[in-house]
Amino acid sequence: MKKFALIGTAGYIAPRHLNAIRDTGNELVVAMDINDSVGIMDMHFPDSEFFTEFEDFAAYVEDEAIKGNKLDYVSICSPNYLHTPHMKFALKNGIDVICEKPMVLHSSEIDILAQYEKKYGAKVNTILQLRLHPSILALKEKVANAPKDKVFDVELTYMTSRGKWYLKSWKGDNTKSGGVATNVGVHFYDMLHFIFGDLKHNEVHYRDEQTAAGYIEYAQARVKWFLSIDANNLPDNAVKGEKTTYRSILIGDEELEFSGGFTDLHTQSYQRILDNKGYGLEDNRVAIETVEIIREQALASNPINYHPLMNKLI
Repeated sequence: MKKFALIGTAGYIAPRHLNAIRDTGNELVVAMDINDSVGIMDMHFPDSEFFTEFEDFAAYVEDEAIKGNKLDYVSICSPNYLHTPHMKFALKNGIDVICEKPMVLHSSEIDILAQYEKKYGAKVNTILQLRLHPSILALKEKVANAPKDKVFDVELTYMTSRGKWYLKSWKGDNTKSGGVATNVGVHFYDMLHFIFGDLKHNEVHYRDEQTAAGYIEYAQARVKWFLSIDANNLPDNAVKGEKTTYRSILIGDEELEFSGGFTDLHTQSYQRILDNKGYGLEDNRVAIETVEIIREQALASNPINYHPLMNKLI
């Protein structure tokens, strides 16, 4: 049984980590969040210690290590801009990390974290759960079996409506979240790289606080993409639920179906990490560099590469 800590326990994604820690037969020793709305812990680890101040959490972790109760893993579900300092804390204490997406906001941080790994003898693992999805794996195999000079035409559309709260939270601050393409889309860019190979070209056609659109070329794909949290962009056939969403990935004329199959991907990710088969720092580099370019480069006017929904924006 491994000993875990969890930072960001009140966040949206934290329940999947709590489930994964429990379902892999491990123990949550301590948790931390500045928000104390963490009653969900009672369903998983009611005896876990809990702190709302990072300094108190850090002192507890270090004191327990001196007593011989060193943690095995720190799971990080904190806001994006805090991932790097929280990973550094764990690594400096010789504790392995499991970090949510996006692992970092800037690719230069990957190199710094690699130095921390080497110096302190601990490892960063990340959650790239789409790489484990059966439909994604099937498509990856199809592409691998295609002629090497085959280039697929792909259209990626992902919309997930968010209320007014979103832009007033840290998620609406690009310096903290990385913007829509990073906060909402980074796992899609990782998926595309995972399936279609090296990134060759990246251009951005539209970018504001709620929507981004552009065109990317990989070794075996030409991808027109559109991401939005603006409900005004949703089509009539959007799926209504906790959030009104629309997700579509077209490869040629064929729709990639992966609306289901997500329920246990975090648990699978944890099990792979426990089996020393997790995804580390370098596995994240291409996706982080992709969103970094999308966030920073000048907009391109190139109508031949526009996603069809660009017509709504121009």
